Amino acid sequence: MRAAVIVAPGRVEIEETEIPDPRPNEVRVRLEGCGVCASNLELWAGQPWFEYPFRSGAPGHEGWGTVDKVGERVTNFKVGERVAMLSDHAYAEYDVAVADSILPLPDLLKNQDVPGEPLGCAMNIFMRSQIQAGQMVAIVGVGFLGALLTRLATNAGARVIAVTRRPFALEIAKEFGAYDLIPMDDYHRNIEQVRNLTNGAGCDVVIEAVGKQYPLDLATQLTKERGRLVIAGYHQDGPRQVDMQLWNWRGLDVINAHERYPGVYLEGMRLAIEAIERGELNPEPLYTHSFELNELGEALDATRDHPEGFMKALLKI
Repeated sequence: MRAAVIVAPGRVEIEETEIPDPRPNEVRVRLEGCGVCASNLELWAGQPWFEYPFRSGAPGHEGWGTVDKVGERVTNFKVGERVAMLSDHAYAEYDVAVADSILPLPDLLKNQDVPGEPLGCAMNIFMRSQIQAGQMVAIVGVGFLGALLTRLATNAGARVIAVTRRPFALEIAKEFGAYDLIPMDDYHRNIEQVRNLTNGAGCDVVIEAVGKQYPLDLATQLTKERGRLVIAGYHQDGPRQVDMQLWNWRGLDVINAHERYPGVYLEGMRLAIEAIERGELNPEPLYTHSFELNELGEALDATRDHPEGFMKALLKI
């Protein structure tokens, strides 16, 4: 099979390697595609804690495709079944995962791309946010994740304020249900704009979905007393500072919304796919850029640089 290998920062090669054979509790999937995650950007840029080359197909973890072979102990999947999976070598033509990290896809989605992991991530963040009808909710950063959270919060009956840098992303936020749109272009003005929209109180829930210091600081300022600050951005490029004085003074509930248990991830994926089936969530407009396997480098560059109109890159395999 062909697999992408990140051999050095900013450098990817395609290699021919053996098709993996599933162990007794595993399923092998012939991949149709894999989403490209912003969490890959630090290893693409290069950090001292990474070792190169990465293993074949790593760190692709947003794959979907068709079951190709099942291990001898697996009874709940069959060859030919279409699935989304939690794995970590999905920048390749085939990957394997334990059976309880794989989710069957309904026939209704047979013609759709389904990068299940980020869909489940959005659903789990929404669940952790405990958003309720009538609340004022700010989404700081509207990329793929922020747009999905905007729709989920709106569906729950919240009034969503979208705060983001790109004009294109503000339009997406509007399409996904945001009531108020604020360009993230001036720290103090943005705080004042949200105060004006909330009668001076701030938001009941603020979700930071960027993963950088500036949006984290801004999200803190937008959260009202006894409000909930939800950290959904992927903060993995170095340490952060937090305004603990303000956190203490306002009595904030601060939620790190990242999940690590596969079972929780899978449940989020299941709930997200059910929402798509019911027509409550439509991620397809967010799959804006498509690449082939040998274009992984270009896909990672696009994920980093956000060319005009960019929301989410998919590798089509």
